[in-house]
Formats: sequence, C-alpha cells, structure tokens
Amino acid sequence: MTLTLNKVLEELRRVSNHEWAARSIQAGLRPENTWGVSVPNIRKIAKSIGRDHSLAQEVWDSKIHEAMILACMIDVPDLVSDKQMEEWVRNFDSWDVCDACCGSLFNKSKYAFAKAVEWSSREEEFVKRAGFALMASLAVHDKVASDAKFAKFLPIIARESTDSRHFVTKAANWALRQIGKRNLRLNRAATLTARRLSRMENRNSRWVGSDAYRELTGRPVQARLKGKHER
Repeated sequence: MTLTLNKVLEELRRVSNHEWAARSIQAGLRPENTWGVSVPNIRKIAKSIGRDHSLAQEVWDSKIHEAMILACMIDVPDLVSDKQMEEWVRNFDSWDVCDACCGSLFNKSKYAFAKAVEWSSREEEFVKRAGFALMASLAVHDKVASDAKFAKFLPIIARESTDSRHFVTKAANWALRQIGKRNLRLNRAATLTARRLSRMENRNSRWVGSDAYRELTGRPVQARLKGKHER
C-alpha cells in the first residue's frame, strides 16, 4: 500500500495520547511537536507501511517527534547514504530518536562502524551519543563482525568516559556493557577496560567502569557466556 505523508501523520495523530505526551516530556523529551504516540503503536504503523525510502525522508522532514522515529523504521538501510546519516544525526535532539535511528536503521548501514568511531569523537551531545548507541547496537545485532572491530571501540569508550553529560555517559556505559556481553573473549577485554575506568580519578569514568564491571562479572552474564562457549 502506498501512503502519503499526510496519511502517515493522520495515522500517528489517530493513536496519539495527550497523557502519554505529557509523560514523555516529563521524562526529558522535547515538548515541541511531541504528540504522545507509544513505540509499540509506532512499530505497528511501520509494519503496515513496510520499507519506503522516499516516504521515510518525507516523514523525517516533518520534524514531528514520533514521525522521526517512524522514519527510521521504514527507511531502507541499503539506500541510506553517508550524506543522509550526517544530515539526520544533526537533527537528533532526544535520546529516543537517537537510539531508534541507530538501532533500527543506521546499524544496518555499511557506514555503521565508521560512523560509530567518528561520531563518538564529536562534541554535539546527541551526535556523540549516536556513536556509542551504534557501538551498543552493533554488538547486539551484527552476528558476523569480528571481535577486532569491537575491541577497537574499547579505547574510544575509555577516552570519552570523562564526558559528564548524562546522555553521553549512559551511552558510553551501554556500549561497554554490550560489547562485554558479546562473547567470552570480548567480555575479558571489556572487563579489563571497565576495571581500569573504575579506578580513575575522574568521577564520571569511575561510574562508567564500575557499573559495567559489576554487570560483566556478574553470575548471569558469566553463566550465559560460558554456556554459549561450551555449545
């Protein structure tokens, strides 16, 4: 079924909820153009649309908060260019749009690993978060990438762990934990990084490291990785 931008926005509006919008804003999302549509409802609409690169660009350009998340779900990863990724990442102004885009679209792009490295060094808060969100998403979803690719992320996480901005801190920690949960070899490497950070003078680095160390050395993670290794 071919949909127009107006029809997509009408469908989003139909399932919007003012109370949900208020809760979203209280949770730190921007108040402008936030309609209050839950992610499950956005996913349902995305599933009914399917993949449509041109429509995704139109929906993104609407700058409606939930529409931007929807655009990430319906775009075609193979058609996403380096230029588009740069244009979209500069529009990130909330953690959920950032994470949805990195976890639903950008992580499937051929530029994903390069952008993870590049963006993690950028100054803009949500661009930097996008770099770490890509690392985390790739660690979970890219089943064929080599351990070496993920090991290269660890010194970057350590270097940027001093950034005290909330959305960067949480994403750096997220990336470190997900890399360490990928397999036993990366668990050992990530655990060493986490332990080193937990002993740093910088308070932010200490939190990133100690929180990740606690999870990565915990019984649930170790049991799962050892069981996976033995199979």
